[in-house]
Amino acid sequence: MNTRLSKMTDWLIEQNQDFAYIHSSSNVFYLSSFHCEPHERLLGLFIVPNQEPFLVVPGMEVSQARDAGWEYEIIGYSDSEDPFDFIHEALKERGVHQPTSASIEKGTLAYERAEELQTRYPKLQYHSAELGLNQFRLIKDEEEIEVLREAAALADFGVETGVKALREGITEMEVLATIEFELKKKGIREMSFSTMVLFGEKSGQPHGNPGDRQLKKGDLVLFDLGVVLNGYCSDITRTVAFGEVNEKQEEIYNTVLRAQIESLHISKPGTRLGDIDLAARNVISNAGYGDYFPHRIGHGIGIEVHEFPSMSEKNNSLLQKGMTYTIEPGIYLPDVGGVRIEDDVLVTENGYETLTKYPKELQIIE
Repeated sequence: MNTRLSKMTDWLIEQNQDFAYIHSSSNVFYLSSFHCEPHERLLGLFIVPNQEPFLVVPGMEVSQARDAGWEYEIIGYSDSEDPFDFIHEALKERGVHQPTSASIEKGTLAYERAEELQTRYPKLQYHSAELGLNQFRLIKDEEEIEVLREAAALADFGVETGVKALREGITEMEVLATIEFELKKKGIREMSFSTMVLFGEKSGQPHGNPGDRQLKKGDLVLFDLGVVLNGYCSDITRTVAFGEVNEKQEEIYNTVLRAQIESLHISKPGTRLGDIDLAARNVISNAGYGDYFPHRIGHGIGIEVHEFPSMSEKNNSLLQKGMTYTIEPGIYLPDVGGVRIEDDVLVTENGYETLTKYPKELQIIE
């Protein structure tokens, strides 16, 4: 049994759980190395203490699960079959007849599936599997870190590609298409999220939608993108100026850069996560732009582009070596434009390493 499964099994024993039902693609991948997007179909990894685990997958995914290296039982089912019938039998074969306690991903498991399981086991009480899984996934091992470094380098390349594509009159969607085309040529099948390329006043929308806005001199250009590589995500934001920059644009850019540097400076083991947020927020507030920084400083990153922990000012947890997260302060002025600077960060033994490395000094692209 792999180390991750062993840790989860030990945790279930400590928590006195009869079994765990893990359904999310990200956690199934973490524990089994098998990645699947089942859409509306059921995907399940069942872990029973002191017994062999088993995977339940749509029938068309059985060979992929085996190819991913899963060594234990794989139960495939067709669209005309009820997977819960197979689950019931597999649990019974492992001595689970009338369970009273099971760990599930409470935040994401569909209610109808939890209800279906409970109709078969009326005394079953549910507990949060995330309590264990979030802690296990929080600290990345060396293999994960290396993949994250490579994913970050590809994100750097994406920004570089976008900057090179800028010319007067080009649209946001044309630049976006160029970025993703060049990444596809490097073997990237999937972006971490919908790529953002925003010009001018649209850069003042934290989660704006690229469209047919054409680039003109004096625009700020905001890039926010990331890739999925071998199951792990990257996420970078850079803002550049096209043609020229005015005094207000330069002021907000330098304020955001100072804010990010302050947060990076205190990124080391033992720092309270909330202080990472406050370090940047204080810089921006003292510059008079506090009302224009509406989001937390960042989020955990790994198998999911947004994962545990939340890097909000109220988080009292402490940074630990091996954690990976984003630092992304921003200032967004409605109808004027905005600046965000984001890096993927790894906590090292005595400090931090920025995995994304594209230059952050203000660039004016001619």
